Amino acid sequence: MILGQSSSSRIVSHAVLVTGAIIMVFPFLWMILASLTPQSEIFDGSLLPTPTLHGAIDNYGTALSAIPLLRFMANGFVVCLAILVLQIAIAIPCGYALAKLSFPGRPILLVGVLLGLLVPVQIPTIPIYIALAKSGLLDSYAALVLPWIISVFAIFLFRQFFVTFPDEVLDAARLDGFSELSIAWRIMLPAAWPAVVSFSIFSIVAHWNDLYWPMVVITNPDMMTASLGIAYFRQAGEGAGNVGALMAGGVLVTAPLVSFFLLMQKHFIRGLVLGRH
Repeated sequence: MILGQSSSSRIVSHAVLVTGAIIMVFPFLWMILASLTPQSEIFDGSLLPTPTLHGAIDNYGTALSAIPLLRFMANGFVVCLAILVLQIAIAIPCGYALAKLSFPGRPILLVGVLLGLLVPVQIPTIPIYIALAKSGLLDSYAALVLPWIISVFAIFLFRQFFVTFPDEVLDAARLDGFSELSIAWRIMLPAAWPAVVSFSIFSIVAHWNDLYWPMVVITNPDMMTASLGIAYFRQAGEGAGNVGALMAGGVLVTAPLVSFFLLMQKHFIRGLVLGRH
């Protein structure tokens, strides 16, 4: 009886998971098929669009020629990479200090980090925008990068990871003449590689898909990122009303993120698991 109940519960669990997976994957499947289907046949009444070679050439050709989509993606790559490097450069020593160093005010700083996780990104928009405008940095990479270089989430994640690191290794490094910064970069950073990968996925996905902040600080089409470029494509030129071309642009913009996650998923899961302790 118990075995039967256990088997039934597993079947129900798997059925729920499969149903959830289908619901999550279906929009992406529809997007891919629509990007390969002629515009006139996408909404012909069938559940899924029917791909054709002509539709694929037309849609992807329009997506790449109507707007400088590759330029938008290159801008997004530069912005995401710059933000990630600076976030890690700041978060590693901060996380190490909160995890392993004793100094006055450390508990207060940790509480401040936790409170920082609760602040919506929209709240400091106006003062940051005014500061960038008065500094003449609007419509630049600096406007897209500088507001995000301090990540309280990264500081907390690395702090949680570093807490589990053996103190004996750090004491031995100090006896060998390592400074605290040297310990953070030469010992803690290599050991925290899974946490770095986990945070990298979070950071890159968040800023690659970010539409809100680029809409605030960017008006020059040459500086648009991928997500803002797709929105621009939808409202202007050949992209207005061209669902097939829009879906083709969506596939091109989404593909790098999916590929990166699939390559790094083992490190991503391991970093989250280790960061819980």
